[in-house]
Amino acid sequence: MKNSSKKPFIVDGHLDLATNAMTMNRDLTLTVGEIRQKEKQSGWSDYQDRGRGTVALPELREGNVGLVIATMISRYSESGNPMQTMALKGWHSPRQAYAHAQSQLAWYREMEAAGEMVQITTRSGLSEHLRIWEKNPPEAVKRPIGYILALEGADSIVNLDYLHKYYEMGLRSIGISHFGPGRYAAGTHSDGSGLTPIGKQLLKEMNQLQVQLDMTHLTDKGFFEALDIFQGSVVASHQNCRSVIPGERQFSDEQIRYMVKRNGIIGGALDTWMLYPDFQLNKDSPKELDIRMEHLVDHFDHVCQLAGNSEHIGFGSDLDGLFGLEQTPHDMDTIADLQKFEAILEKRGYKDKDRKNIFSGNWIRTLNRILT
Repeated sequence: MKNSSKKPFIVDGHLDLATNAMTMNRDLTLTVGEIRQKEKQSGWSDYQDRGRGTVALPELREGNVGLVIATMISRYSESGNPMQTMALKGWHSPRQAYAHAQSQLAWYREMEAAGEMVQITTRSGLSEHLRIWEKNPPEAVKRPIGYILALEGADSIVNLDYLHKYYEMGLRSIGISHFGPGRYAAGTHSDGSGLTPIGKQLLKEMNQLQVQLDMTHLTDKGFFEALDIFQGSVVASHQNCRSVIPGERQFSDEQIRYMVKRNGIIGGALDTWMLYPDFQLNKDSPKELDIRMEHLVDHFDHVCQLAGNSEHIGFGSDLDGLFGLEQTPHDMDTIADLQKFEAILEKRGYKDKDRKNIFSGNWIRTLNRILT
């Protein structure tokens, strides 16, 4: 295997590691191959990607993906939400949702105790983490995966006091919506709705903290309402372009321009339904449709054309977002294959500086705005 110290350092702006560990019962210290084999031998079929997952800690190291924005996902739904899967079920009270999120945080803490991961909350911590990954070849030391703690969906913030409790725990990135209705904002597939009254209060309180607002999953209405209220750093951790692949889950050109104006970053997602028009989940085959990793570069190109530079794009792969090989570009086996983008981007005309921006530079610059 090629020495990963020669590979570009990669930041992935969106991974649901704790959901995979605690909801899907995956030991992410094992390799992807070992996890696939275990699930196939067990005959598990409760999730569509059983035996086909693509993300684990060894593959992050193999791909030189040394820093990730890692989520906690815990939803509230008093009467049930028809959009929910088993993994995204809504708890019947915000306090239950909070407790469930705490179980995911406990997993991150266990990974820290085992030397597998390290939480990043300060600029000096980030600088030291980057130094460790740059100076130490992989065969010399098992380098921990750095993570920025994030919420995908804010339902588990019981009240504004809990926002500050989360901040003390190291939370630095918050997406206030997810799929369908939410306590703080409507999410994907709830177009026409926006922020709730308590959602507006939450954003005002977030203005008092060094956190970033993740615009992913907001409805169009909620997007613009949020920009009017929140004055801090904005990102879209896993978001593609509506002009390239139609759909309300993607950003319009107007939204992209606003993200650029706010000096935000858009993390390109590798879910095939965001890369191919009218992709039918659980029906279409990425191989038969020839959906390749390069399809993501079409979205990068579009953002760059609107921005006039390469300073607002990066990776937000979402490769463990409750899908696997059945919903991943067919020329990709594990997250380690993000390294293939070096050749893909060079072939598409991206210069060395542009590639560095995409692999890590843009995310690192953006994260330094919220770290103290």
